[in-house]
Amino acid sequence: MADVEEKVITALHDHDTFLDSSELIINMGPQHPATHGVYRVRLHLDGEKVLGAESYIGYLHRGVEKLGEHGDYRHYGPILDRMDYVASVSNNLGYCEAVEKLLGVQIPPRAQYLRVILTELQRIASHLVWLGTHAMDIGAMTIFLYCFREREKILNIFEKYFGARLTTNSFRIGGLQFDTYDGFEAECLDFCNDFPRRIAEYEQILSDNRIWIGRTRGIGILKAEDAIALGVTGPVLRGSGVKFDIRKAFPYECYADLDFDIPIGEMGDTYDRYLVRNEEMRQSRRIVMQAIEKLPDGPIMGKVTKVIRPPAGEVYHAIEAPKGELGFFVVSDGTTTPYRTRIRPPSFVNLQALPPMVRGQLVADVVAIIGTIDIVLGEIDR
Repeated sequence: MADVEEKVITALHDHDTFLDSSELIINMGPQHPATHGVYRVRLHLDGEKVLGAESYIGYLHRGVEKLGEHGDYRHYGPILDRMDYVASVSNNLGYCEAVEKLLGVQIPPRAQYLRVILTELQRIASHLVWLGTHAMDIGAMTIFLYCFREREKILNIFEKYFGARLTTNSFRIGGLQFDTYDGFEAECLDFCNDFPRRIAEYEQILSDNRIWIGRTRGIGILKAEDAIALGVTGPVLRGSGVKFDIRKAFPYECYADLDFDIPIGEMGDTYDRYLVRNEEMRQSRRIVMQAIEKLPDGPIMGKVTKVIRPPAGEVYHAIEAPKGELGFFVVSDGTTTPYRTRIRPPSFVNLQALPPMVRGQLVADVVAIIGTIDIVLGEIDR
């Protein structure tokens, strides 16, 4: 018995073959809550150390892109709500702008500002879901309750404006369906005035917490050159120190008229991405307050015919969604139905950064790294 124990200790110490097996392969998910229900990652382990990882997706089979080719242009909005379902306003904005490019439609200034207000509120709500669930995955339950407290205030505004809280079917090709309700601006400002105090609460609990720091600092490092090579965008890219934001690089709507900063990280670890998203929420609040102050009067719809029939052609248009670059490629053959729709979702592209981020980490760190990428499987397996 002593000889067997000695061989085990020697094999583990030398990272040599033990019991004719050089590595252990296990499946994490899809039942694990940290894998968001329908995601499975195949881990190659040496004890607790991760040697490699393989992602397996394909549990939803929604066929979102093909559904866009079997209805007219207006019918696609409610389907897109179900992709990144915690950021449905952004999904609608990207698609509407792509079709508007095909049509050559000019959006009225009031509609542009209202779109930005609602989209930035959605960015905050999305980041709050991320922070609450990410912290809960790591073991901090209180933050989840705090974040959803603030998210409820945003969803209350959405419910009054859109008539829905989650899948909002928010915008229309050419502008907006609804103008603001009485008290809209005041409710948005009330939220924005209270929000800095709430972010300070989150940071007071987490930022200097030794358990949080131990689970996030130095974990899941993604270097800037690797992030660029992998096509990573959004907070994950900016957390690696790359100062790129589509709202600044290729301004759309009224972003060119608004003042905001692009936060970036230094190490590219899980802790940096946490800091970047916190600061992004502050910047989104700043954008909302400026947009409300500058909100012009006027119409909320451009000159769009009742039957949408863009001229034959193709367009690719991308926006800065909460998770990164959300792009829509739309091909028109001159009929009322898109000939081809193709989506570039940030969750899908960012997920390919998982293997290099988990390599060399421990099994427990995989949960934190999946959370720090901030994926939604609805837009991965579309």
